[in-house]
Amino acid sequence: MRGNAKAEPDGEARARAARSGAARAGSMSRAARSGAARAGSMFGSRRTDTADRILDATLDAFGSRGYGATSLDDLARDLGIRKQTILYWYPSKEALLDAAIVRTTAELTTRLERAVAHAGHGFDRVDAIVRAMFRLAARHPSMLGFVREVSRLGPPASTRLVAAVSPLVDRAAGFLAVEMDAGRMRRHEPRLILLAAYSMVTGLAAEVEVLRAFGEEPTLASLVRRRNELLALLRAALVPA
Repeated sequence: MRGNAKAEPDGEARARAARSGAARAGSMSRAARSGAARAGSMFGSRRTDTADRILDATLDAFGSRGYGATSLDDLARDLGIRKQTILYWYPSKEALLDAAIVRTTAELTTRLERAVAHAGHGFDRVDAIVRAMFRLAARHPSMLGFVREVSRLGPPASTRLVAAVSPLVDRAAGFLAVEMDAGRMRRHEPRLILLAAYSMVTGLAAEVEVLRAFGEEPTLASLVRRRNELLALLRAALVPA
């Protein structure tokens, strides 16, 4: 302690540290969003941008091998580029993870909102969302694998993921509550229904190792069958007799 400076109370010190950490996280998120914006849409027009290719490879590697098991050297080798090229677009592995979260949540939100916009009312919307998630699992399984991986990593990555999808979850829970109040669906806890549906979709659609342990080889036909069985289960639970 120098001079006559007074020690900060513990509460003020913690608050200062929290503000500093939030500022650093915000700075990293801005850098990640900038990189994601430069990368463009993952599933849109022809991909020629280097940053776009890097995020594609990142989602595939983190979603299949895992975040901890994938290094920037691994990504550079997969892409046939130098690690310095990755660091030009994304200054660290953590910033690359953050950018992948930004892209993934934007893609999920777009797909689910598009599915709901073209659906009817009541259980038709539940049906549309489940079908959209299974289409995603069939066409881009690494994306669901990436969502699972981020959830397993815990904070701060999982916190950013939850914050990004919370508005979508809130709208879905609100819709279910309205339908239940109107008597068009059985009374259940809306968020519990959403959590159960999410767990079943990601498990049935993407946990290849678990499926094989139960003696089922993942194929398009088996994916469709699991989707239909899940829809039948949700219909029985939600739609009044």
